[in-house]
Amino acid sequence: QVQLVESGGGLVQPGGSLRLSCAASGRIFSIPVMGWYRQAPGKQRELVAIITSGGTTDYAESAKGRFTISRDNAKDTVYLQMNSLKPEDTAVYYCSAQNVIATTGAGDFWGQGTQVTVSS
Repeated sequence: QVQLVESGGGLVQPGGSLRLSCAASGRIFSIPVMGWYRQAPGKQRELVAIITSGGTTDYAESAKGRFTISRDNAKDTVYLQMNSLKPEDTAVYYCSAQNVIATTGAGDFWGQGTQVTVSS
C-alpha cells in the first residue's frame, strides 16, 4: 500500500513563505511524476506544480516565479517552497504521485491534503 503524508501547511501573512513536504511510503520501485495540486473552497482542484524523477518541472502560471518544486528521489519525497504568498493562494494543497510502480501494483496516489491559509 502506497501512502503519501504531507506536512508544512499553516497560517501565514501575505508576502510570507511556507514549505510543504510530502513523503511517499510503501514498497515502491519508482515514482515517475510527483506534484502538488490545490483546491480552494467552491473551486475545482488545480495543478500547482509537477516534477519528474529526472528533475523536469512544470508550473501553473499562478505559481511561476514564486513557487519552487523539488524532490529527493532517494527519500521518495517532494517539496514545494512557496514565497510571496497571496490571499488567493489559500487552499488545501494535495500531494500526488503519478504512475507509481510498487509491489502492490501501479497507479496514482494522493495525500490527505494540508491547509494553507494566507491572511493578515
